[in-house]
Amino acid sequence: MIQPITESVMTLPLRLRLPSSRPLILLVLVAAVMAGCKGKEDQKQAGPAPKPEVEVVTLHPQPVSLTTELPGRSSPFRVAEVRPQVSGVILKRLFTEGDAVKEGQQLYQIDPAPYEASLASAQATLLRAQASVAVAQATYDRYKPLAAANAVSHQDLDNAVATLRQGQADVASAQASITTAQINLAYTKVLSPISGRTGRSAVTEGALVTADQTTTLATVTQLNPIYVDVTQPSSAILRFRRELAAGQIKTAGDNQAPVKLVLEDGTTYDQPGKLQFSEVTVDQGTGSVTLRAIFPNDQNVLLPGMFVRATLEEGVRQNGILAPQQGVTHNQRGEPTALVVGKDGKVELRTLVTERTIGENWLVAQGLGDGDRLIVKGLQSVRPGAEVAAKEVELAPDGQTKPVNAAAGNAAGDQPAAR
Repeated sequence: MIQPITESVMTLPLRLRLPSSRPLILLVLVAAVMAGCKGKEDQKQAGPAPKPEVEVVTLHPQPVSLTTELPGRSSPFRVAEVRPQVSGVILKRLFTEGDAVKEGQQLYQIDPAPYEASLASAQATLLRAQASVAVAQATYDRYKPLAAANAVSHQDLDNAVATLRQGQADVASAQASITTAQINLAYTKVLSPISGRTGRSAVTEGALVTADQTTTLATVTQLNPIYVDVTQPSSAILRFRRELAAGQIKTAGDNQAPVKLVLEDGTTYDQPGKLQFSEVTVDQGTGSVTLRAIFPNDQNVLLPGMFVRATLEEGVRQNGILAPQQGVTHNQRGEPTALVVGKDGKVELRTLVTERTIGENWLVAQGLGDGDRLIVKGLQSVRPGAEVAAKEVELAPDGQTKPVNAAAGNAAGDQPAAR
């Protein structure tokens, strides 16, 4: 009898607690239902969520100047290595190293005394030959009528003719010797063959030089104008020729492209040049072709061997599509992509084929066309297929956007998208 009484006593508090917890659970459920109904009513009163706003730029085909930046080095227009043409001792150096000289200006004086003596000897030989010719001529003139009258033998007349002709040959030889002596004497004055700037002198006064030596006395370099040699991959030349044949680009003419230079310190050279010619062979080691441009160099800013970057204008793409770089991204495969707003106001994803950068834009070959509205701001808040509110803008040179005028905005299709 004791055990049943104990069980009934122990279970009594539990039975008393169960009825007290039920009202609390019911109150919580009722409150949740009422809150959900209130949220639905508030959502109905607030209306649909607003469309995300994006800024778009309407693309149109336009002529695009195609340029290529290539590394290169400057080289002199002409270089003259001054060497002696006669042997002798240097008496004077008549220029200052590094100065500009004119064509024909004397640079060195070689001792002329031996060559003056050779000239005098040749002149004396000429006088002796001329005297011999005078005697032979008189003999011939006297023997000719006598031979006709058989007063002298024909053998004597033939000897007189031979003596006269030998004397005339001696005169011609003496005259040639005089000319040679005069040339050698003139060569004692070492002249500059071109106009330009001199380098260091390899000899000083008292040095002995020879006509057959390989060492130069000095070097004269013409710097105005000056050449710039650049290298371009052969693949780029093939692409350019294909586009030109297909009519995609238009050029002014063969080897007439203007060229601009950027110097080693990053400054732009103020005088433009012209492309002069290109090599006809490809370098097997680098697979490139050398192009040569010519530039004016009045102030001698460009020096031979200087590293430069040349910008060549290849031609004009008549219907080029330029897409701002801030509106072009890349997917996981590295392909360029862009988001555009379609006519229905929804976002479309385009995969692009880009050729090169031109300023702050991409030159697009495939993927974008005339009238496409490219999203340039608000890319992070939209996804393909989403409806957006497009705002027509135009890009400033610094990359900032500014709204177009109302007329341009209406013409670009800023009206609300039709549903």
